[in-house]
Amino acid sequence: MHHGAEHLSAAVKTGLAVFYLCAVVLNLGFAAYYYFQRRNVKQAGIWGGVAGFFLLHALLYLFGAELLLPHSFRDFTTWLMGLLGGQMGPILYVGLALVGFVVVLRFRAFFTQPNVAWTIFNLSLFGAGWSMTDENFRLIVTKPDNVPIVLLIYLVGFFTWVGLRQAVVNDDRIARGEPPLEKLEDEKVLVWPDLVYTELICMVVITFLLVIWATALKAPLEQPATSAKAPNPSKAPWYFLGLQEMLVYYDPWMAGIVLPMMIMMGLIAIPYIDYNQKGNGYFTYTQRMFATTTFLFGFIVLWVVLIVLGTFLRGPNWNFFGPFEYWDPHKVLPLNNVNLSEIFWLKLGTNPKDLPILIREGPGILVVLGYLALLPPILARTLMRPFFIRMGFLRFFLLVTLLQFMACLPLKMVLRWTFNLKYIVAIPEYFFNI
Repeated sequence: MHHGAEHLSAAVKTGLAVFYLCAVVLNLGFAAYYYFQRRNVKQAGIWGGVAGFFLLHALLYLFGAELLLPHSFRDFTTWLMGLLGGQMGPILYVGLALVGFVVVLRFRAFFTQPNVAWTIFNLSLFGAGWSMTDENFRLIVTKPDNVPIVLLIYLVGFFTWVGLRQAVVNDDRIARGEPPLEKLEDEKVLVWPDLVYTELICMVVITFLLVIWATALKAPLEQPATSAKAPNPSKAPWYFLGLQEMLVYYDPWMAGIVLPMMIMMGLIAIPYIDYNQKGNGYFTYTQRMFATTTFLFGFIVLWVVLIVLGTFLRGPNWNFFGPFEYWDPHKVLPLNNVNLSEIFWLKLGTNPKDLPILIREGPGILVVLGYLALLPPILARTLMRPFFIRMGFLRFFLLVTLLQFMACLPLKMVLRWTFNLKYIVAIPEYFFNI
């Protein structure tokens, strides 16, 4: 819907009240932990006050208050995402995700503190609650097939925090000459009955939750597929939305075959490439900085971030929409994407269509070959020389090749956003485009 006279229904108000009551329970539990376990009355009082703040919101919605996100804020975010003909939206989104990724890793000791992490969690709950008062936001987030992605965001955040928190604690212990925590808790348990009982209890609990979920949240079943009426936007399942986002920047053979194949090959090759014997059996970041950073970048920035982008911010015609923007199916972006050969030859005053294929695409072929063939030896002599010395020729060049393919996506995204570059090598005559 467009912004106008907007009112919250009784069901929405009740849902928001329940949401804030859940936040109250979570903060009361955190306050109880500090009071009974840590004997910290000050921290218990702070989080009890936060619980009271959420309780106030819950009571206001229960008694029918019309608390709405200000239109000025929603209009500002829509304007901000619509800068530069709509191209600024994905730039800001991915750019902020990348900056946040770097900042969290750089200051991991600060962000993994329980109080800091819980504060960020509460801010996210507060922002989500107020955002749900906007109907455009609510229609997208509460779609039955989008709800699991909301859970995905919080689960990825939680388990990333757990891993980094344990890594920070272990790194501090190792720096003091103490063994990591996992070495102190090296007690072994039997598969039967300890593990089997634990798995049985988890199975019963998860089955119960799935039954409740299936009852309360109906499956988004649609009419049988037909070419006469295709949905707009046509989206893949959530676990393929990262690949679908790649299709914006690459041809299907590259985004759907080559890059996923290189990812699987890289995962298989990792144990044979890695020369670092430290960090086995316990969490650490300092001792496995390169491996941990590379994995988190590939998983969070190049996968989870793209899934969220494709789920909540890609609307009709696969256009980018702000979080509070109406998904207008008639939205048109004036984009003039060009190939590298067109940029190169037109600058020289030559029409690329009059040239043979190899000459026409020569600049792009040279760029691709230079990227794949010249970059590894340059890195071996400069930034990654310690890796080359310790890994040897074969393992090093295999590692760099895998990293190059992983970097292909962000590089192509930047080239598209900055230069409207569609293809580096474009040979449509033979269905070969890069």
